[in-house]
Amino acid sequence: MQNFDVVVLGAGAAGLMCAISAGRRGRRVLLLEHGAQAGAKILISGGGRCNFTNLEVTPERFISANPHFCKSALSRYTERDFIAMVERHRIRYHEKTLGQLFCDGSAREILAMLLAECAAAAVDLRVDHQIVAVTRADGFRVETNRGSFAAPALVIATGGLSIPKMGASGFAYDLARRFALGVIDPRPGLVGLKFAGDMLALCRSLSGVSVDAVVSCGGQSFRENVLFTHRGLSGPAILQISSYLRGGETLTLDLAPGLEAENFLRERKRTRSRAELKTVLAEVLPARLAQALAGSVGAEETMANLPNRSLTAIVAQLERWQVTPVASEGWSKAEVTVGGIDTAALSSKTMESREVRGLYVIGEAVDVTGWLGGYNFQWAWSSGWCAGEAI
Repeated sequence: MQNFDVVVLGAGAAGLMCAISAGRRGRRVLLLEHGAQAGAKILISGGGRCNFTNLEVTPERFISANPHFCKSALSRYTERDFIAMVERHRIRYHEKTLGQLFCDGSAREILAMLLAECAAAAVDLRVDHQIVAVTRADGFRVETNRGSFAAPALVIATGGLSIPKMGASGFAYDLARRFALGVIDPRPGLVGLKFAGDMLALCRSLSGVSVDAVVSCGGQSFRENVLFTHRGLSGPAILQISSYLRGGETLTLDLAPGLEAENFLRERKRTRSRAELKTVLAEVLPARLAQALAGSVGAEETMANLPNRSLTAIVAQLERWQVTPVASEGWSKAEVTVGGIDTAALSSKTMESREVRGLYVIGEAVDVTGWLGGYNFQWAWSSGWCAGEAI
């Protein structure tokens, strides 16, 4: 039996940050990872360049059964704090769009930085350790396939169910339930959507086409690109809305944001009377999508001969196109988990269980999910830091 001050389960973004924070304070930290290396998800994030945070982090951009829970952690360890660490390690970065910060080089630089910080804080990092059992008496005891460890504090940082090929599992939820912590039913978030029937046929015919659009559902709207795929719809706007979507709900798409479609078409009917509808629509839409929309209302006439009913129908398609997905792409394609360990059981300041002293839960395992664009990494850094400061 080897004794530590704290055992952190999971060497992803949150676990690494927690270990660094606790180690800097002189705690003897054991960081256990079941995979062959730490930070595997960090390496694949942002197309290999790691969208490590966002310049516009606000609590309103996180989803939780308790929308106030994330406020404390996000205010105590901010995006500026993490950026300062990145700059201290001389990692070059840039803002891509909408406040999203990416490495100029590789995500490996962020992981190397975190591992260097762990080493400086004397964190004992061990990979390829499969957890066999976790028990609690006077403290916590963790049994693995490569030894047993004890500590008065235990941190659950093993993530959610997204991307199972990277080793994701429901371990965090199973362990939480063992200690009587509630779990909000997890579902895939930041994920593409699948369709059936005529809509699926349309998506397949337009596979690869991308369009700037506003996607709305349930009072929430996002304006970014929508991508047609051979299974349905994806792209940033779809990924964003997917985290809010419940089964059976209908999406509304505005395919030409800011365009007064009816005025535009009536003006073109007057000034481009000999042009076909698909040609006019191609002024504001990708050509393949313009042709498909024109065909969907059976409008092959010139603008001069376009019936009012066709004009009305195409305006509705442009501004209020309603589509109902049959399912999401599921856990294999989801970037994050929506739901997770109920925040009602945790302190928002320390991430410690209110009932089980010494037990902490951080990162994706918690029922806090950010928008696309670096928000989930910031939640990992913030929640991990807060737990490490409290241990």
